[in-house]
Amino acid sequence: MVKSRAVQLEEEGPFHAHSVEKVAEHYGTNTLEGLSSQEAIERLKKYGYNELQGNGGVKWYKVLWRQVANVLVVILIIATILSYATKDWAEGSVILVIIIMNAAIGFWQEYNAEQTMEALRNMSSPTAKVIRDESRTTIPNNHAVPGDIMIFEDGDVIGADCRLFEVFNLETDEALLTGESLPVQKNLDVIERPDQPLGDRLNMVFSSTTVVKGRAKGIVTGTGMKTQIGQIATTLLEVGGNETTPLQKRLNKMAYFIFLAAVVLVIVVFAVHSFHYNNETAIYAISVAIAMIPEGLVAVVTLTMAFGVRRMAQVKAIVRRLSSLESLGAVTNICSDKTGTLTQSKMVAVRMWLPGDGFYRMTGTGFDPVGEIYQQGELRGGDESQLQEQLIENGTGSSHFSQTLQAASLCNMAELRKTTHPESHGEWSAIGDPTEIALQVLAHKAGFAKPDLLAEGFKLVAENPFDSSVKRMSVLYQGPERQEGPGEYFILLKGATERVLSCCTHYLDGENERSVNGEKGDVDRQDFEAMISEKVDILADRGLRVLSVAFRRYHPQPEVDLVHDLTREEMEQDMIFLGLIGIYDPPRAESRPAVLECYDAGIRVHMLTGDHPSTAAAIAKEVAIIPSDVPVKGNPLIMTAIQFESMSDEDVDKLEELPRVVARCSPNTKVKMIAALHRRKLFATMTGDGVNDSPSLKAADVGIAMGQSGSDVAKQAADIVLTDDNFATIVQAIAEGRRIFANIQKFIAHLLSTNVAEIVVLIVGLAFKDDEGSSVFPMSAVQILFVNMITSSPPAMGLGLEPASESNMREPPRSAKQGLFSKEVIMDTFVYGLTMGALCFAAFCTVLFGYNHGNLGIMCNAEYSDACEGVFRARATAYASLTWLLLAHAINCRSIRNSSWSISSLRTLRRNKMLWLSIVIGAIIVFPCIYIPGLNHSVFKHSGISYEWGFVAVALVIFIMVSELYKFIKRRTMKPLSIRANSELEMDRMRTFMSLNTQSDSVMEN
Repeated sequence: MVKSRAVQLEEEGPFHAHSVEKVAEHYGTNTLEGLSSQEAIERLKKYGYNELQGNGGVKWYKVLWRQVANVLVVILIIATILSYATKDWAEGSVILVIIIMNAAIGFWQEYNAEQTMEALRNMSSPTAKVIRDESRTTIPNNHAVPGDIMIFEDGDVIGADCRLFEVFNLETDEALLTGESLPVQKNLDVIERPDQPLGDRLNMVFSSTTVVKGRAKGIVTGTGMKTQIGQIATTLLEVGGNETTPLQKRLNKMAYFIFLAAVVLVIVVFAVHSFHYNNETAIYAISVAIAMIPEGLVAVVTLTMAFGVRRMAQVKAIVRRLSSLESLGAVTNICSDKTGTLTQSKMVAVRMWLPGDGFYRMTGTGFDPVGEIYQQGELRGGDESQLQEQLIENGTGSSHFSQTLQAASLCNMAELRKTTHPESHGEWSAIGDPTEIALQVLAHKAGFAKPDLLAEGFKLVAENPFDSSVKRMSVLYQGPERQEGPGEYFILLKGATERVLSCCTHYLDGENERSVNGEKGDVDRQDFEAMISEKVDILADRGLRVLSVAFRRYHPQPEVDLVHDLTREEMEQDMIFLGLIGIYDPPRAESRPAVLECYDAGIRVHMLTGDHPSTAAAIAKEVAIIPSDVPVKGNPLIMTAIQFESMSDEDVDKLEELPRVVARCSPNTKVKMIAALHRRKLFATMTGDGVNDSPSLKAADVGIAMGQSGSDVAKQAADIVLTDDNFATIVQAIAEGRRIFANIQKFIAHLLSTNVAEIVVLIVGLAFKDDEGSSVFPMSAVQILFVNMITSSPPAMGLGLEPASESNMREPPRSAKQGLFSKEVIMDTFVYGLTMGALCFAAFCTVLFGYNHGNLGIMCNAEYSDACEGVFRARATAYASLTWLLLAHAINCRSIRNSSWSISSLRTLRRNKMLWLSIVIGAIIVFPCIYIPGLNHSVFKHSGISYEWGFVAVALVIFIMVSELYKFIKRRTMKPLSIRANSELEMDRMRTFMSLNTQSDSVMEN
């Protein structure tokens, strides 16, 4: 045995562009003998194990730390420490409970996060069959090394990237890498282009893909992280997900501002007291800080997100990260995979052409053999609008029609059957190649189901399986027995049109057989092939994969063994051409309405797919990604991956508009598209189902994976997983994201308005000093904390559950820069907050100075005495006023512009049970807080009131009147919230752009 010699290998090479001999020499291996065991050990040491590297998963303590290391939480911790430092145990304990609750909710939601690398590892096959020491052996897959001779058989998961040198009917499923729904037929031909797209490298197989049919041998060219799936894993490690989401950034900024404002206010409090420290001053300072901090904000945000998760689950969208819900509201562009996302990932036969009969149209989708077949006749220029269609009833049609569908049914290895399992409810299922399944479904629709034909007496005698080198399949059948003797023999053939035509000498024209060699006035071959080519183009323009079907009667010689002696060449000659069948992967019924709704919402949709450009363009037209009435040739919105990737970032940025359709995509193409969108300051989401989508899912602002057809890798890389794989669910998710963001703005405005009101009362209250020179609190610290947490938080949470407004999906995507605090939100916060604060302070002063002669007592912040009765009653009035005002403000916040106090608006309040219950309970709970003995004097530092309720009612009426007047002014002076954009305007805009930017180097012409 000649020992293999190890050579110095390049890190990467275009192995599909080199001959087998050159690749073998490059790796110092022998295709017959393989590597020696010793050489394999040395290479294993050099190149490492054939496995993917990872980060070891998510640590629980890191997840917990993320919950605590939040700026707002840190502020609450500081407030807790200050409360305990001044021996205010109740205050400190309440805030601590808030912190623990928030951390617990966030921890359990986030703990089930990233397992991306683990999912990638699990995809690899555990063992591999290789040739070593001139013998076939099985080794652990992670021991495979470059230069190994690897053997693949039907059903194997390929363990490494390999250059093929021997194939027999090999087909592999590469959908996880390329997005192609069809198995790829492999061959040994050298590919000249080094930059050939991954899906077109037909002499290569790739790690973690599966063998659908046939067998092969190959030279291992890449292991571990050097494989194509390893490059995806590398990208996943390098393309970090967004560590901080927009919502988190905005809340952190707000928290920093609040912290600084609280510090300033504390300094003001001490400055008013000439920086003399005592417990009274410290308690007042803490009260001001507590008033400044919206203690319930973190809990309300987290719980609102959790409720959003539940609502999303109801529409079949599983949220893996809470923050992605808010992010959905800012989406400006959706980058979608085609297969399984916009389409059903189920091939279906939709058109057929038979010489003499013309075109046929078939309805129905999926595996369910339900649908109708219409004969259209000949088309003129592909225009179907003037046709008079004729319905072909089941089991009827011309003899030409029957023969074609019998051939499609019998020259077919797929199985279609109705399940009998109770859980499947009698659904149809299929086994086999997707193309053959589509033909079998068509045959069932027409009444020529293969099981029925076999039952009639058709018997399979010999088979030549589909071979990628000849691109066709043939079978020999014996027909049912006849009265005069045994059944006739038929040879049936199907495959690529050009390969089937080369086997044909005649074609069936209705019931007449005509020669293609110009005999007796028939057409010659050139004219015949031109005629067929014209029909193929008509079907291909619709993005259909076109197959041809042929047959002939066979008269066997008595001495011929039909099973062993009949060669393929003998069978596949002198065939009679029957017709063409067009097959495509149908779009989901919901995809087009969903895309149009995206346009109504100001969102643009891009399709990035591994399919051929013509197929991609046709599907894009059907689902309204591009207008259906524009030419494909010269279209600037359609590109191939080679074109797009060959452009530098500067060239891409110069494009007036990014392509809406990118065909033959690789993982890097999708990541590049996301990066291009980000450079344009756009907010992008990526949908996908395969391993090839995971890097772009990570790079996108929101990654959405398919739950049914999606790989584990895609699901783990995504922020949201759709359990129904329905593109329409994405629109519902975006609508939910917009609703959540609008509601977050509502309850933040509500909470912060309350804080502003409290600050107004407390800061102005610094002017009130008792006989000892100490400031008198217009509201106590416990009152403030009770209002912030118990009274204000539940209505805020109810605002978080508000249904979406009618204009929710007619508004443009909000800018990612806009933040929670738009100018209008800031204005609302201060207008409402100052109004509530002024009314509360007015009520406090009216009671204290109008009815109690301004007696401020002594030590009224610490304990009750008869001298403090006036202060305590005024404080109770301010507390009751603030409570009812903020509850009324919760109703106010339901709409930013429209009246919230109209009869029609108040009627819709009952739809939000959480809100109206919290308002009712919050209004009632004021009474026990004011009137329960001990609780009122010792805890809340106020007393029971009587006539003062009149001032509370007046304050409430004035606040409602001011609020309605303020909204009326905004409606008259500010820009409307909704836009006039709709799908038709977007289609017209695209038509105009295409007409002005037609390219001469169209992808469809190359």
